[in-house]
Amino acid sequence: MVSGEAPQAEGSARVDVWIWSVRLTKTRSQAAAACRAGHVRVNGERAKPAQSLRAGDEVRLRHAGRDRIVVVSRIVKKRVGPPVAVECYVDNSPPPPPREAAVQVPVRDRGAGRPTKRDRREIERLQGLQGAQRASRRDRDAGS
Repeated sequence: MVSGEAPQAEGSARVDVWIWSVRLTKTRSQAAAACRAGHVRVNGERAKPAQSLRAGDEVRLRHAGRDRIVVVSRIVKKRVGPPVAVECYVDNSPPPPPREAAVQVPVRDRGAGRPTKRDRREIERLQGLQGAQRASRRDRDAGS
């Protein structure tokens, strides 16, 4: 064992390496960042990137606006292809929301500049902020 390396059992791997190996994230650094940010839980506990992972552990990952809940069925330490990666876990994740249900962000043409007052009001109306914004402005102006 190299000095400074965490001891690991025979059938275990680092959480960040396993998440990257089974293609739940695109890069290992994304997997490690998700662990550090608290977006990865192993058996209900927050996981650090170097935490050991064994077969049978439940991994919850919040990535790309979606919760992934997987149960580890096989440990891999090297990145594998998609067909092999799917065999390494049992996916218990809720289905992704339909594309229509996702919030659509208004897109402005490049170089269109700052929105006019009319554009801003239209954007607020589409986002449903109309009533809340007016009420807060009214409260603020009444205090003056």
